[in-house]
Amino acid sequence: MLRRLYDWTLGLAQSPYALWALAVVAFVESSFFPIPPDVLMIPMIIAAPRRAFLIAGVATVSSVLGGLFGYVIGAFLFDTIGQPIFDFYGKADAVAEFSANFNTYGAWAVLIAGITPFPFKVITIMSGVTGLSLPIFIFSAIAARALRFFIVAVLLWQFGAPIRDFIERRLGLVFVIFCVLLIGGFFLVGLL
Repeated sequence: MLRRLYDWTLGLAQSPYALWALAVVAFVESSFFPIPPDVLMIPMIIAAPRRAFLIAGVATVSSVLGGLFGYVIGAFLFDTIGQPIFDFYGKADAVAEFSANFNTYGAWAVLIAGITPFPFKVITIMSGVTGLSLPIFIFSAIAARALRFFIVAVLLWQFGAPIRDFIERRLGLVFVIFCVLLIGGFFLVGLL
């Protein structure tokens, strides 16, 4: 099923409505859809490198708006919509586990989930469940999604198709390592 969704999403990249499709995919990916917008962004940017930053901008804005929808799901519709989404992603226990401390580290959670392969929708919904400060949520979501999508855009704009394999296979790992180093650095500074 995921493979068919992936192929369908990839097919949208060649549509004349690709930017609109990207906006929709980025929006729904931040709240419930399992396929990341990178699947559309990468072929779109390779096909039209001069539009790389427009494409990254559309993905960023739509993803943040979708994240706000995820926040609403968590705040107001968790039992009917949010819990089934958490069940689907195997994160059903995350609510009880994270609720106690989520708001203390919520900005970091949004930032890290927004740039790594961790399902961003889990964090957007969790932010609504726990009532994370909306300005903190929005700022963190904008920073995370812009960082993620504009790095992909810059890499593809600069290096084109040869960088595609790296982005599809290894960029998530690079982001995870970056986040670990960043958090480790803050932790070490706090100890000094």
